[in-house]
Amino acid sequence: MRASTTTLTTLRILASSSPTRHSIQAISRAQLPLPSLFRKMSSSVPPSTQTTPGTTLLRQPVTLACIQLPSTSTKSINLSHAATAVSSAVKSTSAKIVVLPECFNSPYGTDHFPSYAEPLPTDPSNPSPDLNPSYLALQNIARDNKVYLVGGSIPELVVSGSNEKKYYNTSLIFSPSGELLATHRKVHLFDIDIPGKIKFTESDILSPGNKLTIVDLPEYGKIAVAICYDIRFPELATIAARKGCFALIYPGAFNLTTGPLHWKLLGQARAVDNQLYVALCSPARDMSEGVYHAYGHSLIVDPMAQVLEEAGEGEQVVSAVLDGSKIEEARRGIPLRDQRRFDVYPDVSEGRVRYEEP
Repeated sequence: MRASTTTLTTLRILASSSPTRHSIQAISRAQLPLPSLFRKMSSSVPPSTQTTPGTTLLRQPVTLACIQLPSTSTKSINLSHAATAVSSAVKSTSAKIVVLPECFNSPYGTDHFPSYAEPLPTDPSNPSPDLNPSYLALQNIARDNKVYLVGGSIPELVVSGSNEKKYYNTSLIFSPSGELLATHRKVHLFDIDIPGKIKFTESDILSPGNKLTIVDLPEYGKIAVAICYDIRFPELATIAARKGCFALIYPGAFNLTTGPLHWKLLGQARAVDNQLYVALCSPARDMSEGVYHAYGHSLIVDPMAQVLEEAGEGEQVVSAVLDGSKIEEARRGIPLRDQRRFDVYPDVSEGRVRYEEP
């Protein structure tokens, strides 16, 4: 009690001995600084398409389907099976965007990439059945079913002028008319070593892609496409979201170690971070083929990170209706788009982002 009385007396003396209002203010600021909680925050919101309403990002609802397929050692069988599966899925789901798995035309593995790799056609309108069978099959699947097709991925061969061969893990995206809209080469190669579990080094054979891939679907809006291990790098997803994408699409072949640990978690993480849709399309699990076994569990996640549909291990189709109002609902309810602090940290989407291969 004595201490409280002394403090009050001291304050009265300070106030009464201050000759001007200015000196009182100076003393109070020096003696009682404002806590950081009350320091002024920046009120400026940098321009970004993420502030665009979700119903504008996704202009109309659209059904997306992921086709979970097994891959055999025979490329022609894989291509024929994909065509049949997509046709069936489109009839049963009315999907307008269809996604195939990573390496849908071949077994997955560094031992297989060179023998299954093929070049992209020099004339995209006239692919060769002998040199570009996967490209031709995907083009026909998109055209025959009148869908936007994210063609999983295929091993791509590039031969330089000096006859040097390079291999890429490449996704081809086609329009409903069969036009090639974009290609995405896997940016982050799958080089991991979990002792006693799995060791895999894609970089032994593959070269990385060097760009972020955003594709405009005129009737609907923009999607971003990346492949498998790319999902572990949130920068790609953040940039795509801030550039106005309504969905992130990842063909991917997680394995029986990393799949149970992180597959669904990463899909939900990218969705909740960016408040948009995420689709992950895996090969079906086939324990009789090869030494690398896919986890399966293709899934579609909504902007609030709820899993809308999830497959099991085997061949299966998962589909869902994507709706721009759900994007807006998430972003309005938890308004991250209005709360970012680019006075504290940088906007990664405004940095040096590469959208074309060098």
